[in-house]
Amino acid sequence: MEKANQTSPVLGFILLGLSAHPKLEKTFFVLILLMYLMILLGNGVLVLVTVSDSCLHTPMYFFLGNLSFLDICYTTSSVPLVLDGFRTPRKTISFSGCAVQMFLSFAMVGTECVLLGMMVFDRYVAICNPLRYPVVMSKAAYVPMAASSWAIGGIASLVHTSLAIQLPFCGDNIINHFTCEILAVLKLACADISINVISMGVTNVIFLGVPVLFISVSYIFIIATILRIPSAEGRRKAFSTCSAHLTVVIIFYGTLFFMYGKPKSKDSLEADKEDFSDKLIPLFYGVVTPMLNPIIYSLRNKDVKAALRYLVAQKYFSQ
Repeated sequence: MEKANQTSPVLGFILLGLSAHPKLEKTFFVLILLMYLMILLGNGVLVLVTVSDSCLHTPMYFFLGNLSFLDICYTTSSVPLVLDGFRTPRKTISFSGCAVQMFLSFAMVGTECVLLGMMVFDRYVAICNPLRYPVVMSKAAYVPMAASSWAIGGIASLVHTSLAIQLPFCGDNIINHFTCEILAVLKLACADISINVISMGVTNVIFLGVPVLFISVSYIFIIATILRIPSAEGRRKAFSTCSAHLTVVIIFYGTLFFMYGKPKSKDSLEADKEDFSDKLIPLFYGVVTPMLNPIIYSLRNKDVKAALRYLVAQKYFSQ
């Protein structure tokens, strides 16, 4: 009888969120809600501008539009659940709902890892080999590149989600997180998760190690090429075309490496603090980074600012 109880299937999960810190929940609810609205507004405007302005129909802005749309999709897959969790103590989510949310979040992160690599390749060709840029980065090339980013992220997420949902979950169904974060879910499995751990390690190499190495090497060549430009104005213009992307890359990968690469403490007090930080860091990554992306790209890009002014003027005079 005891064995039967231990192996009874889990039909849903309880998301703890910040239930251990009830005084922070209202503050975080307002803060995250405001950030989410800024994400929708900022990235939505960037998508609108890159689609509507013919001057921005270039590979760089096509990738930027994809990145903005990706940020909207990623935050929408998790932030509403987080906000609902702040209002509902011990938020419950069905097993299927958890699987869908886990798939969407993982797919968006994987897609962004690949997409940022595609974007640096675009900048590498534009700066290091400008004469061949129209040929190498033609529409027949950059559209499949962006599509493959979405496909690779989706396939990787499908594999990991499929492996996770096939595990038996018995007994404790409490996820010590805001959302169905895959590592938090795997901790609840009552079976060997070595295959999941190995596959996650391989994925980390593919989606973190390889893109970071590719981006680092590309920027070495880009910076070396920029430094060889004779005029200071030419160097400034060349660097301005990739500085926004470099800033986004540092924020994006810096947060991911800190989130998954830091060692775990064995001390109970330190472990409690780490549990709290392990929740807040993904929240920072999932909300602050998408909020900063349109700010970084619009402030550092004259073309985007000009397109925004034109869009506002057109809207004003049409009234």
